[in-house]
Amino acid sequence: MTAQTHVPPTALDQTAPRDEPVVYPPTRWALAGLGAGLAGVGAIVSSTLVNAVYDEKYAGDAPAISKALGDMVPQMLAFHVCAMLAAVLMVPFAAGLFRRLKAATPADSVLPLVAFSGVLITAVMLIVGSGLDTEFIFAAGDPELVIPEDAAMFNHWIGTVPWCWGLLGLSGLTLFGAARHGGVPKWIGLVGLVGGGLTLLLGVSPLQYMAGMTGPIGLIVIALGFLAGDKAFRGRS
Repeated sequence: MTAQTHVPPTALDQTAPRDEPVVYPPTRWALAGLGAGLAGVGAIVSSTLVNAVYDEKYAGDAPAISKALGDMVPQMLAFHVCAMLAAVLMVPFAAGLFRRLKAATPADSVLPLVAFSGVLITAVMLIVGSGLDTEFIFAAGDPELVIPEDAAMFNHWIGTVPWCWGLLGLSGLTLFGAARHGGVPKWIGLVGLVGGGLTLLLGVSPLQYMAGMTGPIGLIVIALGFLAGDKAFRGRS
Protein backbone atom coordinates (compact mmCIF):
# COMPACT_ATOMS: atom_id res chain seq x y z
CA MET A 1 0.00 0.00 0.00
CA THR A 2 1.21 3.47 -0.79
CA ALA A 3 1.19 6.10 1.89
CA GLN A 4 -1.39 8.83 1.44
CA THR A 5 -0.77 12.39 2.50
CA HIS A 6 -3.59 13.90 4.48
CA VAL A 7 -4.70 17.21 3.01
CA PRO A 8 -6.76 19.46 5.29
CA PRO A 9 -10.16 20.22 3.72
CA THR A 10 -9.57 23.98 3.89
CA ALA A 11 -6.52 23.65 1.63
CA LEU A 12 -8.82 22.74 -1.23
CA ASP A 13 -11.78 24.86 -0.18
CA GLN A 14 -10.69 28.26 -1.41
CA THR A 15 -13.95 29.83 -0.31
CA ALA A 16 -13.40 28.86 3.32
CA PRO A 17 -13.03 31.72 5.80
CA ARG A 18 -9.51 32.95 6.32
CA ASP A 19 -7.90 31.65 9.49
CA GLU A 20 -5.46 34.54 9.74
CA PRO A 21 -6.63 38.07 10.56
CA VAL A 22 -7.24 40.35 7.60
CA VAL A 23 -4.36 42.78 7.09
CA TYR A 24 -5.55 45.84 5.20
CA PRO A 25 -2.99 47.75 3.11
CA PRO A 26 -2.51 51.51 3.55
CA THR A 27 -4.87 53.71 1.56
CA ARG A 28 -2.26 55.93 -0.08
CA TRP A 29 -3.13 54.28 -3.39
CA ALA A 30 -6.54 55.96 -3.16
CA LEU A 31 -4.81 59.34 -3.54
CA ALA A 32 -3.88 58.23 -7.03
CA GLY A 33 -7.54 57.46 -7.68
CA LEU A 34 -8.56 60.90 -6.47
CA GLY A 35 -6.00 62.52 -8.75
CA ALA A 36 -7.10 60.33 -11.66
CA GLY A 37 -10.72 61.32 -11.13
CA LEU A 38 -9.92 65.03 -11.03
CA ALA A 39 -7.70 64.76 -14.08
CA GLY A 40 -10.44 62.75 -15.78
CA VAL A 41 -12.90 65.58 -15.18
CA GLY A 42 -10.34 67.96 -16.66
CA ALA A 43 -9.95 65.75 -19.72
CA ILE A 44 -13.70 65.56 -20.29
CA VAL A 45 -14.23 69.31 -19.82
CA SER A 46 -11.31 70.33 -22.01
CA SER A 47 -12.37 67.94 -24.78
CA THR A 48 -15.82 69.55 -24.84
CA LEU A 49 -14.08 72.88 -25.50
CA VAL A 50 -12.59 71.42 -28.68
CA ASN A 51 -15.92 71.65 -30.44
CA ALA A 52 -15.31 72.91 -33.98
CA VAL A 53 -16.74 69.78 -35.58
CA TYR A 54 -19.89 70.10 -33.48
CA ASP A 55 -20.45 73.80 -34.22
CA GLU A 56 -23.39 74.27 -36.58
CA LYS A 57 -21.75 77.18 -38.38
CA TYR A 58 -19.02 74.81 -39.57
CA ALA A 59 -21.36 71.93 -40.43
CA GLY A 60 -20.01 69.93 -43.38
CA ASP A 61 -17.18 72.41 -44.00
CA ALA A 62 -13.97 70.50 -43.32
CA PRO A 63 -11.58 73.39 -44.16
CA ALA A 64 -13.47 75.70 -41.78
CA ILE A 65 -13.38 73.03 -39.05
CA SER A 66 -9.65 72.57 -39.54
CA LYS A 67 -9.04 76.33 -39.38
CA ALA A 68 -11.11 76.62 -36.19
CA LEU A 69 -9.12 73.81 -34.59
CA GLY A 70 -5.99 75.84 -35.21
CA ASP A 71 -7.34 78.36 -32.70
CA MET A 72 -8.02 75.68 -30.08
CA VAL A 73 -4.46 74.52 -29.37
CA PRO A 74 -4.56 75.49 -25.64
CA GLN A 75 -7.74 73.45 -25.14
CA MET A 76 -6.23 70.47 -26.96
CA LEU A 77 -3.04 70.69 -24.91
CA ALA A 78 -5.09 70.78 -21.70
CA PHE A 79 -7.01 67.73 -22.88
CA HIS A 80 -3.83 65.79 -23.62
CA VAL A 81 -2.16 66.56 -20.30
CA CYS A 82 -5.29 65.79 -18.26
CA ALA A 83 -6.03 62.56 -20.14
CA MET A 84 -2.48 61.27 -19.72
CA LEU A 85 -2.33 62.25 -16.04
CA ALA A 86 -5.59 60.39 -15.43
CA ALA A 87 -4.27 57.31 -17.24
CA VAL A 88 -0.97 57.30 -15.35
CA LEU A 89 -2.64 57.71 -11.95
CA MET A 90 -5.18 54.99 -12.68
CA VAL A 91 -2.44 52.35 -12.75
CA PRO A 92 -1.37 52.62 -9.07
CA PHE A 93 -5.03 53.05 -8.13
CA ALA A 94 -5.89 49.81 -9.94
CA ALA A 95 -3.03 47.99 -8.22
CA GLY A 96 -4.03 49.32 -4.79
CA LEU A 97 -7.68 48.44 -5.33
CA PHE A 98 -6.69 44.91 -6.31
CA ARG A 99 -4.60 44.52 -3.17
CA ARG A 100 -7.33 46.04 -0.97
CA LEU A 101 -10.05 43.73 -2.28
CA LYS A 102 -7.72 40.72 -2.25
CA ALA A 103 -7.19 41.25 1.48
CA ALA A 104 -10.90 41.16 2.31
CA THR A 105 -12.61 38.77 -0.14
CA PRO A 106 -12.57 34.96 -0.38
CA ALA A 107 -9.32 33.53 -1.67
CA ASP A 108 -10.80 32.39 -4.99
CA SER A 109 -12.87 35.52 -5.61
CA VAL A 110 -12.64 37.08 -9.08
CA LEU A 111 -13.66 40.49 -7.72
CA PRO A 112 -10.12 41.88 -7.22
CA LEU A 113 -9.01 40.97 -10.73
CA VAL A 114 -12.20 42.30 -12.34
CA ALA A 115 -11.84 45.56 -10.41
CA PHE A 116 -8.20 45.88 -11.49
CA SER A 117 -9.01 45.11 -15.13
CA GLY A 118 -11.82 47.66 -15.39
CA VAL A 119 -9.64 50.51 -14.13
CA LEU A 120 -6.62 49.47 -16.18
CA ILE A 121 -8.57 49.17 -19.44
CA THR A 122 -10.13 52.58 -18.82
CA ALA A 123 -6.60 53.97 -18.50
CA VAL A 124 -5.74 52.35 -21.83
CA MET A 125 -8.79 53.96 -23.43
CA LEU A 126 -7.56 57.38 -22.28
CA ILE A 127 -4.13 56.69 -23.79
CA VAL A 128 -5.72 55.59 -27.06
CA GLY A 129 -8.05 58.59 -26.99
CA SER A 130 -5.10 60.96 -26.73
CA GLY A 131 -2.87 58.94 -29.04
CA LEU A 132 -3.37 61.16 -32.11
CA ASP A 133 -2.64 64.41 -30.29
CA THR A 134 0.99 64.75 -31.36
CA GLU A 135 -0.04 64.27 -34.97
CA PHE A 136 -2.77 66.91 -35.01
CA ILE A 137 -2.54 69.49 -32.21
CA PHE A 138 0.17 71.68 -33.70
CA ALA A 139 -0.73 70.91 -37.31
CA ALA A 140 -4.45 71.66 -37.09
CA GLY A 141 -5.41 74.60 -39.26
CA ASP A 142 -2.55 74.06 -41.71
CA PRO A 143 -3.90 72.29 -44.82
CA GLU A 144 -0.33 71.65 -45.99
CA LEU A 145 0.27 69.44 -42.97
CA VAL A 146 -3.16 67.95 -42.29
CA ILE A 147 -5.97 67.23 -44.71
CA PRO A 148 -9.03 69.14 -43.43
CA GLU A 149 -11.17 65.99 -43.43
CA ASP A 150 -8.59 64.27 -41.20
CA ALA A 151 -8.63 67.24 -38.82
CA ALA A 152 -12.41 66.94 -38.56
CA MET A 153 -12.03 63.24 -37.82
CA PHE A 154 -9.53 64.06 -35.08
CA ASN A 155 -12.07 66.35 -33.42
CA HIS A 156 -14.59 63.51 -33.45
CA TRP A 157 -11.92 61.16 -32.03
CA ILE A 158 -11.16 63.21 -28.94
CA GLY A 159 -14.86 63.93 -28.51
CA THR A 160 -15.74 60.25 -28.17
CA VAL A 161 -12.93 57.74 -27.54
CA PRO A 162 -11.58 59.26 -24.28
CA TRP A 163 -15.15 59.34 -22.99
CA CYS A 164 -15.44 55.54 -23.06
CA TRP A 165 -15.25 54.94 -19.30
CA GLY A 166 -17.78 52.09 -19.35
CA LEU A 167 -15.51 49.39 -17.93
CA LEU A 168 -14.78 51.56 -14.91
CA GLY A 169 -18.41 50.90 -14.06
CA LEU A 170 -17.61 47.19 -13.97
CA SER A 171 -14.98 47.95 -11.33
CA GLY A 172 -17.62 49.86 -9.38
CA LEU A 173 -19.92 46.85 -9.39
CA THR A 174 -17.19 44.71 -7.84
CA LEU A 175 -17.31 46.98 -4.79
CA PHE A 176 -20.91 45.94 -4.23
CA GLY A 177 -19.82 42.32 -4.35
CA ALA A 178 -17.00 43.03 -1.90
CA ALA A 179 -19.44 44.80 0.44
CA ARG A 180 -21.62 41.69 0.49
CA HIS A 181 -18.58 39.79 1.79
CA GLY A 182 -18.05 42.51 4.41
CA GLY A 183 -14.84 43.56 2.71
CA VAL A 184 -15.68 47.25 2.17
CA PRO A 185 -18.12 49.67 3.82
CA LYS A 186 -21.71 49.12 2.73
CA TRP A 187 -22.11 52.68 1.49
CA ILE A 188 -19.14 52.26 -0.85
CA GLY A 189 -20.77 49.10 -2.13
CA LEU A 190 -24.00 50.99 -2.80
CA VAL A 191 -22.15 53.79 -4.58
CA GLY A 192 -20.40 51.15 -6.67
CA LEU A 193 -23.72 49.50 -7.49
CA VAL A 194 -25.56 52.67 -8.49
CA GLY A 195 -22.76 54.72 -10.02
CA GLY A 196 -20.88 51.77 -11.47
CA GLY A 197 -24.07 50.22 -12.81
CA LEU A 198 -25.06 53.46 -14.53
CA THR A 199 -21.59 53.93 -16.01
CA LEU A 200 -21.50 50.36 -17.28
CA LEU A 201 -25.03 50.64 -18.69
CA LEU A 202 -24.07 53.80 -20.57
CA GLY A 203 -20.92 52.09 -21.81
CA VAL A 204 -22.90 49.15 -23.17
CA SER A 205 -25.40 51.44 -24.89
CA PRO A 206 -24.78 53.02 -28.31
CA LEU A 207 -24.19 56.27 -26.41
CA GLN A 208 -21.12 54.76 -24.73
CA TYR A 209 -19.25 58.06 -24.60
CA MET A 210 -21.80 59.29 -22.02
CA ALA A 211 -19.98 57.08 -19.50
CA GLY A 212 -17.33 59.80 -19.51
CA MET A 213 -19.73 62.01 -17.58
CA THR A 214 -20.36 59.57 -14.73
CA GLY A 215 -17.07 57.66 -14.60
CA PRO A 216 -14.72 60.39 -13.34
CA ILE A 217 -17.22 61.57 -10.71
CA GLY A 218 -17.69 58.02 -9.45
CA LEU A 219 -13.93 57.55 -9.28
CA ILE A 220 -13.57 60.69 -7.15
CA VAL A 221 -16.31 59.57 -4.75
CA ILE A 222 -14.88 56.06 -4.37
CA ALA A 223 -11.33 57.35 -3.85
CA LEU A 224 -12.53 59.79 -1.18
CA GLY A 225 -14.49 56.96 0.41
CA PHE A 226 -11.41 54.81 0.78
CA LEU A 227 -9.33 57.76 1.99
CA ALA A 228 -11.80 59.07 4.56
CA GLY A 229 -14.07 56.20 5.45
CA ASP A 230 -11.95 53.09 5.18
CA LYS A 231 -9.90 53.71 8.33
CA ALA A 232 -13.00 53.74 10.52
CA PHE A 233 -14.31 50.63 8.76
CA ARG A 234 -11.05 48.78 9.27
CA GLY A 235 -11.03 49.75 12.91
CA ARG A 236 -14.39 48.03 13.42
CA SER A 237 -13.56 44.89 11.39
